[in-house]
Amino acid sequence: MKKWEKLPESFRNDAVKEYYDILASRPVNLFAKRLFDILVGIIVLAVTWPFMLIIAVWIKLDSKGTVFFRQKRVTKYGRVFRIFKFRTMVSDAEKLGTQVTVTHDARVTGAGKFLRKCRLDELPQVFNVLIGDMSFVGTRPEVERYVNEYTDEMMATLLMPAGITSLASIRFKDEEKLLDGANDPDKTYVNEVLPRKMEYNLEYLKKFSIFYDIKLMFMTFFAVLK
Repeated sequence: MKKWEKLPESFRNDAVKEYYDILASRPVNLFAKRLFDILVGIIVLAVTWPFMLIIAVWIKLDSKGTVFFRQKRVTKYGRVFRIFKFRTMVSDAEKLGTQVTVTHDARVTGAGKFLRKCRLDELPQVFNVLIGDMSFVGTRPEVERYVNEYTDEMMATLLMPAGITSLASIRFKDEEKLLDGANDPDKTYVNEVLPRKMEYNLEYLKKFSIFYDIKLMFMTFFAVLK
């Protein structure tokens, strides 16, 4: 981890310091987390690349547009990166609606419905993990506009790399349903959903260990099966 005085100014507040001290006291777990990401990332890529190839062909046949969805997200220390995901919506979907998705969203493609349900659209994020932009477990990466709404305490979630899965992802795996019927899905997400998800994300920081990460990965697996 960076030294406290080297963190961006927006991080250096009393609320973040509590979580910083917790993580700084666990250097072995932080090292193990990165090593785990690299080793498991290589294994996942070796096992899933044939399936990713099949999915890529399906996406191209199903609708016009690119195979991958690349969007700017925010990760550790507020750094912006471009996430890899399989495209599950029509091209230029963000110009046709909000940045959050609701149930029966007309922008979601036929292939996209299945990929989202099984979370297969997130398989390409293994590339982000290997690069170091993300981890298998951690706070889901948000777009900049939502990060700009973070409270001082929420900034603590950016002390670690963004994750493919998290306790919040498991608890809010049906997030789209929570936004159904909202007059302004973006506003509802920022004011109601995001704060609740952040409670789980902050809880994760307090409990962080490599063994807890492994536990959350198994929880995610069973949640997807369910």
